[in-house]
Amino acid sequence: MGRISDFLVDTVLIKTVDSVMWFADDAVDFVKENPIKTTAVVAATVATGGAFAAAPIVAATIGGAGYLGATATTGTVISSLSGAALTNASLAALGGGALSTGAAGMAGGTALVSAAGGVSGAVAGGGSAFVASQLPKD
Repeated sequence: MGRISDFLVDTVLIKTVDSVMWFADDAVDFVKENPIKTTAVVAATVATGGAFAAAPIVAATIGGAGYLGATATTGTVISSLSGAALTNASLAALGGGALSTGAAGMAGGTALVSAAGGVSGAVAGGGSAFVASQLPKD
């Protein structure tokens, strides 16, 4: 290889691999020493990430229960819908209305539910981190 590639391999790549291995070793040691704290942090992380995936279910539940109290763009009462129509109309209602009316539509509803889930996850994560910090070492 050329001098530049030798330099990159010798300094950048090897140092990067060494750093990653050092970090991984520290992470493994922390998990072994603190299984309860690790479980709390992982649970909060999973709770945060699930909001985007759960947005259609959350929206359909809210719409089906009649909490949106609105009609779909078609004029049908959202709580009287079912299946994909209920999910889509609920997400659009949470997004302020359909795209055709100038609102954020289903994407806006998904973003709203995801943001709410992210905030809930952050609060849960912060709370669990605080509680974990107060626990005696495992």
